[in-house]
Amino acid sequence: MQEEVIFPRPLINQLLHQAQVSPDTEICGLIGSHHGIPTSCYPVRNIAARPAVRFRLDPEEQIAAMRRMRENHEDLFAIYHSHPSAPAEPSATDLEQANYPDALQIIISLNTKGVLEMRGFRFRASRPIEEIMLGIRNE
Repeated sequence: MQEEVIFPRPLINQLLHQAQVSPDTEICGLIGSHHGIPTSCYPVRNIAARPAVRFRLDPEEQIAAMRRMRENHEDLFAIYHSHPSAPAEPSATDLEQANYPDALQIIISLNTKGVLEMRGFRFRASRPIEEIMLGIRNE
């Protein structure tokens, strides 16, 4: 049975809005959780040399986001980024730079006609990429 993760609608809306307001640059950040339930979004500046096709979390902002998560008694649940002109599928770079094997990887694609696509993946060493079903909980 495929794993499913349920996100609160306001969190999904926040992620999709970030991607929409930066259509030419990959957005990125962290998602915190309480007891395994995603609750908060922590946008982090993308400092990649080519932000239209790559993302690199700003180290200082990433540390600050992790600190805010701890202060809010949250755990790192997911790392998210967008693909402005590519499908919501992990790139070779996404795979090689994944440093948190327990964190879900969320990819948002703007490369669709009028509909944003968001997919979740787990990248674990010595295991195939696993797609995680994403659901929405209305609040």
